[in-house]
Amino acid sequence: MLSSPTKIKLICSYLLELCSVTHSLQPEILNRMHDRIVQNFLDLAILLELRKRPLSDHDIVDFAQRKFSITLPSATVSSHLITLGNDGLIRAENSQGKTVYALTERGEETTKELSNIKDKILGLFLNLFVGE
Repeated sequence: MLSSPTKIKLICSYLLELCSVTHSLQPEILNRMHDRIVQNFLDLAILLELRKRPLSDHDIVDFAQRKFSITLPSATVSSHLITLGNDGLIRAENSQGKTVYALTERGEETTKELSNIKDKILGLFLNLFVGE
């Protein structure tokens, strides 16, 4: 089974082939596309990672680096955390002198729903890029 970053990079590679982009530009374009995709789906990635344990904003930056090979500015992570908090999906807690974020009941329900439809989401994503 391929990891999510690998699947995304394969899809982006396929797109580049379709567009007949010059070989020397492919790595730069592919990396920019990869970063944009990760940032656009960061809310979902944060929610799904919070199912495992509460995380600080620094933990989320580290998670994104490890899982997606992307370095996110703290401001980007903070913006996503604020949005998720405003949507009632996460709450801030104090743990050992630092702020960590955990799922609310609504956040738990949302991640369960996301897990139940992940194949549909992946199918839609693949259809956008591979479907003719």
